[in-house]
Amino acid sequence: MTGTKEDLIKYRIARAKDTYEDAQILAEREKWNSTINRLYYSAYYAIMALLLDVDLKPATHNGAKSNFSEYFIKTGKIDKEYGKIYSQLFTWRQKGDYDDLFDFDEEKVFPYFEPVKKLISLIEIIIEH
Repeated sequence: MTGTKEDLIKYRIARAKDTYEDAQILAEREKWNSTINRLYYSAYYAIMALLLDVDLKPATHNGAKSNFSEYFIKTGKIDKEYGKIYSQLFTWRQKGDYDDLFDFDEEKVFPYFEPVKKLISLIEIIIEH
């Protein structure tokens, strides 16, 4: 697929929203490790759209986290609370995917839905301006 930078940004935002919906479906089925994974990726796709909007193209998840922190959190363009949420999801996604005998529950996971939804909306607003 080839397209413009704008096409790729729109695709990533759409992917963030779709992945957020996947997280909701998984939560309804009480699949908490998979829900954390989808919430993380939902935020990740939105952040990747945001980074591309300012011509940053990190090659790794760590790079995306670092760029987001450096260019948007530390500069105050996005509230530091979202940086903390993204960092927590980043850590938890890795634990849920790779650590043995580690399971999430509703109490841990559910509070992340609203902040992730708000982050996606905030990123959309920033990109549109």
